[in-house]
Amino acid sequence: MSDIPPDLTWERAAPPDATGPGPWIELAFGPGDDGEAPVYIRETSDPENVVTTNRRKWDAFVLGVQAGEFDHFVEGVEGVEDVEDATDPTPPETTGIGPDSPNAPDA
Repeated sequence: MSDIPPDLTWERAAPPDATGPGPWIELAFGPGDDGEAPVYIRETSDPENVVTTNRRKWDAFVLGVQAGEFDHFVEGVEGVEDVEDATDPTPPETTGIGPDSPNAPDA
């Protein structure tokens, strides 16, 4: 884990009403604002295990989630609304997770 900067600000991706230790996914954005700037991902139950990607790939993933490209992964999971049975075609309001989101810490 020596390549992971020690001064990262980790942002927990959890519902606003979530309580308890999770496990939750946490994200940290490294320095830079170009497509190659690093993005770090970890799980709260194993914070030493960090996956690294870059901002370009992270943005593509977030857009894919918002577009429903990964909905098939949660089909049949209890507590997850069936996307095909939704009556309202308006997508839900989303809040981003990233350095440009309203809740992002100042760098």
